[in-house]
This record gives sequence, structure tokens and C-alpha cells, in this order.
Amino acid sequence: MEVAQVEPACTVDSQPVEDPPVMKFTWTIENFTRLNTKKHYSDMFVVGGYKWRIRIFPKGNKVDYLSMYLDVADSGTLPYGWSRYAHFSLAVVNQIHSKYSIRKDTQHQFNARESNWGFTSFMLLGDLYDQHRGYLVNDTVVVEAEISVSKVLDYGSYDSKKETGYVGLKNQGANGHMNSLLQTWYHIPYFRKCVHHVPTTEDGMPSGSIPLALQRLFYKLQYSESSVATKELTKSFGPTHDLFVKHDPPELNRVLIEKLEDKMKGTIVEGTIQQLFEGHYRNYIECFNVDYKSTWKESFYDLQLDVKGCRDVYASFSKFVEVKRLEGDNQYHSEELGLQDAKKGVLFIDFPPVLQLQLKRFEYDFMQDTTVKINDRYEFPLQLDLDRENGKYLSPESDKSVRNLYTLHSVLVHSGGVHGGHYHAFVRPTLSDQWYKFGDKCVTKEDVKRALEEQYGGEDETSPDFNNTPFKLTRYSDAYMLVYVRDSDKDKVICNVDEKDIAEHLKIRLKKEQEKEKKERFKEQAHHYTIIEVVRDEDLAEQIGRDIYFDLVDHDKVRKFHIHKQTSFNNFKEEVAKEFGIPLQFQRFWIWAKRQNYTYRPARPLTPLEESQSVGQIEGVSNKMHNAELKLFLEVEFGPIQRPISLPNKTEEDILLFFKLYEPEKQELRFVGRLFVKSFTKPVEILAKFNQLAGFSLDEEIEIYEEIRFKPSVMCQRLDKMISFQSSQIEDGDIICFQKSTQLEIDKGCKYPDVPSFLDYVHNRQIVHFHSLEKPTVEDFCLELSKLHTYDDVVKKLAHHIGLEDPTKIRLTAHNCYSQQPRAQPIKYRGVEHLTEMLTHYNQNSDILYYEVFEITLPELQDLKHLKVAFHHATKDEVEIHSIRLPKQSIVGDVINVLKTKVELSHPNAELRLLEVFDHKIYKIFPNSEKIENINNQYWTLRAEEIPEEEKNLGLYHRLIHVFHFTVTVLNQMVDQVQNFGEPFVLVIHEGETLAEVKKRIQKKLQVPDEEFAKWKFAFLSLGRPEYLQDSAIVSRRFQRRESYATWEHCLGLEHSDKAPKRAHAANQAAQVTLESMASNVGHETASREIEMQNDDLDGPASPAVDRTLRRLSAAEDLLKSTSAREPSVEALAALDTVSRYARSSLDTLCTNGAYEEFKAALKLVTEQGMIHSTITSMFKDLLSSLEGEMPKYVAAVKKLAQAEDFRVEHEGIITQMGLAMQKCQERKDIVANYDAKVTELEAELVRVKAERAEAMANLETAVDEMEPLKQRFADSSLKSENLIVRQATLTLQKCSSVGTWAVIQDALKKYFKF
Repeated sequence: MEVAQVEPACTVDSQPVEDPPVMKFTWTIENFTRLNTKKHYSDMFVVGGYKWRIRIFPKGNKVDYLSMYLDVADSGTLPYGWSRYAHFSLAVVNQIHSKYSIRKDTQHQFNARESNWGFTSFMLLGDLYDQHRGYLVNDTVVVEAEISVSKVLDYGSYDSKKETGYVGLKNQGANGHMNSLLQTWYHIPYFRKCVHHVPTTEDGMPSGSIPLALQRLFYKLQYSESSVATKELTKSFGPTHDLFVKHDPPELNRVLIEKLEDKMKGTIVEGTIQQLFEGHYRNYIECFNVDYKSTWKESFYDLQLDVKGCRDVYASFSKFVEVKRLEGDNQYHSEELGLQDAKKGVLFIDFPPVLQLQLKRFEYDFMQDTTVKINDRYEFPLQLDLDRENGKYLSPESDKSVRNLYTLHSVLVHSGGVHGGHYHAFVRPTLSDQWYKFGDKCVTKEDVKRALEEQYGGEDETSPDFNNTPFKLTRYSDAYMLVYVRDSDKDKVICNVDEKDIAEHLKIRLKKEQEKEKKERFKEQAHHYTIIEVVRDEDLAEQIGRDIYFDLVDHDKVRKFHIHKQTSFNNFKEEVAKEFGIPLQFQRFWIWAKRQNYTYRPARPLTPLEESQSVGQIEGVSNKMHNAELKLFLEVEFGPIQRPISLPNKTEEDILLFFKLYEPEKQELRFVGRLFVKSFTKPVEILAKFNQLAGFSLDEEIEIYEEIRFKPSVMCQRLDKMISFQSSQIEDGDIICFQKSTQLEIDKGCKYPDVPSFLDYVHNRQIVHFHSLEKPTVEDFCLELSKLHTYDDVVKKLAHHIGLEDPTKIRLTAHNCYSQQPRAQPIKYRGVEHLTEMLTHYNQNSDILYYEVFEITLPELQDLKHLKVAFHHATKDEVEIHSIRLPKQSIVGDVINVLKTKVELSHPNAELRLLEVFDHKIYKIFPNSEKIENINNQYWTLRAEEIPEEEKNLGLYHRLIHVFHFTVTVLNQMVDQVQNFGEPFVLVIHEGETLAEVKKRIQKKLQVPDEEFAKWKFAFLSLGRPEYLQDSAIVSRRFQRRESYATWEHCLGLEHSDKAPKRAHAANQAAQVTLESMASNVGHETASREIEMQNDDLDGPASPAVDRTLRRLSAAEDLLKSTSAREPSVEALAALDTVSRYARSSLDTLCTNGAYEEFKAALKLVTEQGMIHSTITSMFKDLLSSLEGEMPKYVAAVKKLAQAEDFRVEHEGIITQMGLAMQKCQERKDIVANYDAKVTELEAELVRVKAERAEAMANLETAVDEMEPLKQRFADSSLKSENLIVRQATLTLQKCSSVGTWAVIQDALKKYFKF
């Protein structure tokens, strides 16, 4: 038996500890026919640092073949996650003729579960045991193995950046050739620098700008830690980007260069593409028999070189400049000289600094009528000399001072057939000896042989089977593009590109994106890792009294370790030792537990058994203690010189306590240390230790407290120093607070003399930032208040700070946490009890309050009614908004009297009236005697105007009607929607007056030109439905009731286009205020919240409870986002909301005060707006009339029933049922707790299974990738085999004497095989 390196050979014993990864092993099996075992093993040999062996089945593994496998010898002891990739061959040596040895090779990724791989049917047993064939000689069989082992590239965990310094590009489907080209361009630094210097804008969209998309891509390739996506770049190609990417590689290269060159025009980098890639050659045609020569110059960015018929690049260049004779049927035609014999050729004028050579691997085969791939062997050198043979490729006019010596920079490769395959690139970015393979996401280091020789193409000769001749297999991985850099331009092309070459806006923007991607990537991998939060004494000393006062530590501010779940805990301890300088033997870790009172305390130290487990297993223990993360406390003991010393043994009687010291005169609380105490010890027995921790004299009198909890309220109790810790129920992790005797502090008049009072103060203190309501975005000042302060306390402190004597003149407004603006409604005077309620907004806590100061007190202000009135001038096209405050007992007449003093009237005796307008329609003309406290102007507009003379003394035959403007929008084929706009008005009509006469008066009133007025239509509207009128119609007949000015019933509509300018922003603001008021005043707080959450700057989550309200308000939200000048019809939404609410309520709700009237009015408005079909309107009226008659009877019956029923019996029954329910609930709770433990175990198992599945998927993808070229080779081989059969048959038939028979068969063959 012999084990050897391929070069040179040596034995196993002479192997060094770190064996080379390639090994040749020879196994001589004697007495082969006498082997009685089912399987037989070779001796072990070492390759790649691990033990291997060969396993054979002498009689076959359930087949009539010799079965032979390569086996990992110690698979049972391999470390977790072990995996190695092996390329190996196994051979049975023919001891008579070595060329007939049977050799088979394969490759496999070995791991703990798949520890053997090989051939079940290696060779027929009959051939093996036939002594004449030479495999079994003197009862001896010789087996050879040649093995190459490498560490598996686990693409799930392989870090290209870490291993190579470069990152790959993600394959978004059918764009592998683009990725290879982009990687090549990126590693031409001068090209990258030019791209970065193309001017781009800060707010530009990458998907619409090729230069910006390329800049972002190149930046990410330079600074990202993982593979980069190309979607932004492909989208920047335009709407047809999918087709664009599908260009063949040469065409894609040219089109991309042209697009980028076009974008560079007019910029500082214009012309750099030409300087880098552009070369020139001269075409010529010269006649033999006449004096005629034609030449023309052409430029190129890349050269198309023939592969077929050429052995290397030089042969292709020779063919490119080859002189072609134009003779015979191919004579040159000149318009002046006719047909002439001539020669035609090409010579190069100059070559570019970066030479791109496109190799014609794909050609069209006219015989087969399809595109075929040329896999012929084609060599290319590391150094390309285009000045060779005295410049045979160069034109006489070329610059002979330029040395055209080039060095190979990139090799772009296609693996596969004409219909598919994989693209990748071999690049050496700095032109050093180190090559890199860029295969989409993965980047690996490669040697020159892999980059060059293995990409030449051609065929491989295989070892022959017995009695068969050798045959060749085509290589399907070959180069299709080469990039060379001229040596004289090397320093210019391979330059340095750093951050100063990158636009500042791009760096800022991409750094933010990278941070975001890093966090997302961390989330994706989080299930494989555990975050361990390690707390030390230093953290407690730093945080207590500064960042926190309660509990021991803020875990968010301690050192976190990101550890793989399969890592052993002892390995984690080594990480801790490196981080903190604490040797392993001096570390003891305590696991934290979340107690029922919502505090976190160290519960117990980890056991030796737990520390021998993996981090993931310990995390499972932590989860059972109600921890989302693995939280640990590191216990370390230090000696006199602050060096770690051995830890004390902890018995069951030892309790670990943490100590805080309170100093009342400083109002300071700080951590002073921890101690182990015996459970049976009394505090009085160790007072000296307390004082020692605090730095007091050993006989100082102190008070001792236990900090128990701080949520929902502080609980801190004094400990009796004469009772043992065990009797006081003190346990591991408890916090002891102590201070000097309180009597001295009380004498000093300390504000918070003891620990409980200080902790109460800290728990309830609140810093409030006050903003003036006039400047809501500017903070004026902040005050320290208490959450328990009443309304009066808050305004009193605020008044004192701003120097105001009377606090009742201050009005406060709460902060909207969603819109970051003041809330729509102020806080009512003494409307809340405590500061906490002022700062809470839908479960969101704020620390902002807005204030405003009035000249009168808030109680006086709340007794006033505030009205905003829009006054319309009679003689001028102007509207003035006036704010009027009057006592709530005032009437409309008082409002008009105040308004008269503020506005300009057309004459001194003019009379005014007040109207209610909404959605461009008049709903009411207020009588002067109506009380203003009944007027709701939250979402209705109040309008004041002068009463025209003709309306003051209406006769018996006069009617006052409402007129408004509208348009009709067709929603679908069945429904038309009426939309109001403009300013409505009232109009007097006369008995018997026709529409034609009314139209004249309206045209004169509105001053509309004849041409425009002729387009208007006039309609009678009842319940929102237009009925168009003819000029001859008697208008008064449509309006029979004198009160018909109320739009509830009938009105006259003017249909025409809206010519008014759009006021989208103002309309939106007004509608927003209206919606907020509607939601809050009707009592729908959930609707108000949802309205606020629709704002652009809103980030709060929507509650499922308001989903129905959202749907009802969706129409109004759409109107808010539109650009229409007309305000949305919010009153219809409010009415629909009211109807919907009552429709889901009981009759008891409808019988409450005012509820029925509210419901009836809302239903009427919904009907008028067309939300209920007119055909069932009468039915609703009849039902409502019937309901009004029955409701008093129902109310009386309910009252009598309530008085008669005895609820005590029912209540006692409920108590009994409640007790049973609580008992059952506790039983179910115990069951759930058991299942929780099982779920935790299953989740851990699921994580492990997912990891195994991911590994299996990676193996599957590798196998599929390896199979692709084999599939193509099989297809090509099958095609060759079919052609061979056909040609053999053809040659046989050609020998036949019958020419006619042959012609028939030949024709059939052509048709069948499409020759």
C-alpha cells in the first residue's frame, strides 16, 4: 500500500502534520478471491488534515459490479458543520496493459451525514475475475486513488469580501453576461473614476439615470460587505430594459458604451470613453489593372475576432488584416471604371489603451439553420504583442513611437451551450499574478491555469475502456471576450479611486442605505445567531444614578456579543476573556430572570453542565425564564491590586445581594457593590460591611430598605434589621438600598429625606417642553413637573415661570403624537385630573404641551360662543372673515349688530341676515331670535350678507328659492354624481314666471356673458336628483311651499363647468379641520385618530378596531388628496357614520335623549345626498312614522320591566359561574405553560432542521450547476451519434448499384433529418 503526493511521491509515515490537499494512494489487495467479508476497507491515509480510506464490495453492493467508494474514516467524530469538497478518481489497474486500466472520476461535498461517495457499478465482476484480462493477477488487485481536497465554499456563509477583498453582483435572471462586463469595467479604475465625475443631482432617481445608477453600483462594489444588486442599473435603461439586457454580449457592450458616452456629452468627462476604448483602422480597395485606390477610416470600441479556423489571437489578427482578392464573379464594381480585379484589406492605424476583443464563439450555421457555439481550442497569451513581425497589422500611417505591447486584464467566460449556460469573469484588477473569479455573488481566488488554459476550449481525451479506442469530450467552458491593457498606459488606467472622486451627495445617501441594508441583513441571519448581553459591575456603577434609578441596569447599553447558536459556551467565554481581559477560570455567569413584578434580576449561576452546552441550548433555558434575549451577569472577584482572583464557592445558603446608597442632602442614589450573605444572617450582624461599602465609619447608624418594584407604582419597604434575610424573603438578585439615619436628614429639612420618597419623586417626575401655540414648532422652555400634578398645579407653575399673576388666563393644548402638531381641540378648563392625561394621546406618551394666554379667564372664555362669519359684500366681489365672541345666551340678532360695526355696508339702513352654508349649498337662514348656543359652526360655514330690497316685502305670489351651481360626473353607465361648487344664493320668483324670464334675471345678477350663459342648463333638484327644465316651464309650480328655500326639499340648480381656479391646498386644510371636528364632536375618537394617522408624516400603526370607520371615511380621504377646488362632502360622511352607528345599536340606544332626532336628521341628509335610492325613500318615511308612535309605549314597558325584575338572584348565579370559570382558567393556564415548554423545545429543533435544509439546498444547487454543462455535452454527443448513424447508412447505400433506389432513400433522409 502506498500513499504519495502527485509530485513527488512519499509514504504515509513521512507525511507532515499539515498534508498537502492533493494525494495519490495505491492499495494492493492480496488474496482477493478469498475475501469473505461483504465490504473491505483500505488502510487510512491523510489528505487535507483528515483521515480517508477506500471501501470496496468484492462481490458487489447488490449488483453484478465491483462497488468502490471513497470514505471519511472518522466521520463519527467530525466537528459540527465539518464539510470538505473532494475531486477524486478511483482506478482498478490493468497489470498487463496499463492503458486498459479502468479509471473513473467524480466529485462530492463530504460532511458528517454524507461521509462516503463513489461508484456502485464500477466494473463488471466478470471482467474483474477474468484472469486473462489483467485486472486480477496472482490473486492480487491493485486500486489507485488520486484525491484533491479543498474546503467547501458554503455560499450561504462564504464571505467574498473577507476572503478576496471584492464582492460580487446578484444575478437577477438572464443577466450573467452583463454582470461579467460590469465587473470588468469596475476593475478598470480610470473608467470608474470617469463615471464618478459625471455630474449627477442629489435628488436624482437611479432608475432614470444611467450615470447615477452606475455611480451607485461602483460605490457599492467598492464599499459594500456583500454582493450588490443591479436592478437600479437595468431600470435606468428605460421601459424596454428587459429586452435591453437580453442583447448578446458584444452587442450589450457596444450599446452600453454608446449610452454612457451620450450621457457624458457636455460634461467634464466628455470624450473619456473614446480616449480609453477607441481605436482606428483603415479599409482599402486597390485595383490591379487600373490606377484606382479607395480608402476610408473607421473607429472601433471592440474588435470581433474569428475563432473558427484560428488557433490563437495572433492567427485571428492575421485573418483580420488578410488581403482578399476580388476576382472572377467577385470583381470590384466601380461606378466610374466598372468591374475590376482588385484586392481588399484592413490595416490598423492605432490601438486604444484598453483593448476589448470579442471572440466569435457564437455563429450562424446556414446548413443547420441555427446558431451554434464554437467550442474549438483557442489560445490567448498573457502578453499580446501587436507590433510583432515588423508591425504586420499596422498601417504605414501608424505612430511607430507607440509600443503596442498589452497585458491580459480580464477573461470573460461562457460555460454551457448555445441555448443556455453560465457567465463569469476572471480578472486581475492590479495586473498582478493573482487572478479572481467573479461568478455573480461569489468571488474566489484562482490561479493562472484556471483563468487561461482551462478557458481555451477544445476537447479532453478520456481514458479508454477495455478493447475500446480513446474518445474525446468537448469542453463547454471557454472565453468569449478578452480585455488587454497597454503596458505604456498601465499607470494611467490602473489608477487609484478613493472617496474624493465620489460626489458628496452620493456618499451620504449610500452610507445611509448601507446602514439600512446592514440591519436588514442582520435580521435575515438573526435566527442563526444569539445576542448575548453581558452585564458587569462596571455597567451598574456607570448607569445607576445617571441613566437609571430602578432595577440594576439598562440592558440596551451593555456589551452585546453576536454568537452563533452552535458555538459552545466555553468558546464564548474565550471571546469574553479577549474582550474584558478576564481569564476563563475567573468567570462565573448568572442568568437573569424576569420576575412577576416586571423587574429583571440575576437569578442563579449557570451550572457546569449548562456551560458545557452550546449557546443555543442555554438560550432555551433563558427563554423559559421569560427572556427574549440571553442576558448574563458576569461575576468577577478582584484582589487588592485589582487583578481577578478565584471565585468563592456558592452554597444554597449564600444569597447574592446588590447594594445602592442614597445620600439625601445631595439627592443622589448610586451603586456601591454586591455581597454574598448567609440566608440566616440578620442585617444588624453585618452593618459594618454596609458601612464599609459606603465609606462610612463602621459604627454609623443606617436605615435599610428593599427595592421591590417600580411598576405601576414604586414599592420600597424598610427592612427590620433584627430579622434574618430569609425571614424577610430576601433571595438572589435582590436590591438593598441604605442610607444614614433619617432623623438627621429630617432635621436638615431635606425635600426627600428617605429612599422611598426619593424613588417616588424620580418615578413621577416629568420634564415638559412648552411651546407657544402661535409658534408650535418652536420650544419656549421646559419645566420639571410631576405626573401627579393636577390641572391647577400645572398652570400655576407655568404662570409662575412666565410671570403671569392669574393662571386661569392660560389655556393648554395637548400634542398630537402622530402628526407632531397641536391637537385640534384645546384642553378644557379643569377637564383632566393629572398631567399624565394631558401627555397621553391614544396610548402614545408625549412630553410637549402648547399654551396660549388670554386677556380674560378661561371660565369666562368658556361661557362665550366663538363664531367665524364670512361676510359677502353686496357691491364688491370680496369676502371677509370675522371672529365674534358673545355670551352663549346671545341671539343671532346680537351677532348681526356686532357684525354691522365691523363691515362696510352698501348704505346705512342695510339689513343683514345669517345663513348656514355647507358644500356650496344654503341649508338655513337663521331667524334673528335664534340662540347662538344652538349653532354648530364646527363643520358648517356661517355666511352673512345684505338682504336685497326685493326680498324684504314678499307678496303672496312670491317665492324665495335656493339656487346653487353644480356639475354632473358620470361614475358609471347607471349613476351620475352631482358635485356642487361656487357661491349659492337665494332668488325671488314670481307666480307664473317662466324659466326664460328667470334666466334673464340670473344672468344679470351674475353678470355672465351671453356666449357662456348659452351653455348653462337649468334643473329642478329634489333630494339631489336633477330634473332639467325647458325655457317655457313655469318655475313657481315647482316650488309650492314658502319654506322651500331649505335645500332639504327643493332647489334650482345651474349646471355648467367650474371655471374657478383650483384651491387644492386651502380646500384640503379646511376639509381636514372639518373631518377632525366631525370625528371629535360626534364622539368618534377612533375616527379622529384614523384621520390623524392619514397625514404624510404619520408613522403610528392603525388599529383594527377602526377599520369600519376608515372605510366610511375613505371617500373623504380621496377628496382631500385631489386637486379639486371644491370642498369634499363631509356632512354626508358624518351623516352616514351616524346612521351606521344607530343601525347597529339597540332600540334602547335610540330612545336616549336626542338620539332619535339625530338619527332622523342624519337619515334625511343621507337620502338627500343620493346614498339611498329614491324608490325606497317613502318606505323609510312610513317606517319612521310608525316607529315614532310605538317608541313611547316601548320606553314605558322597559321602565316597568326594570322595576319588576329582581337582579340579586341572577347576580349570585354569576358569582358562582365566575368562580368556576376562574378555576377552569387556572387549569387551562397550567396546560398552556406545559405546551409553552414543549413549543420552546420544538422551536429549537425547527431551527436545527432549517439549518440542515439550507445546507441540503446549497448542495442541490451545486449539483444542478455541475449538471448543466454535462446536459449540453450529452445533447451534443447525442447529435453527433445520430449524424454518425445517418452518415454510415448513407455510405452503405452509396455502394448500391441502383441509382434510382438511392435517390429515393436520399430524398427521404433529407426530409426526415432536414439536411
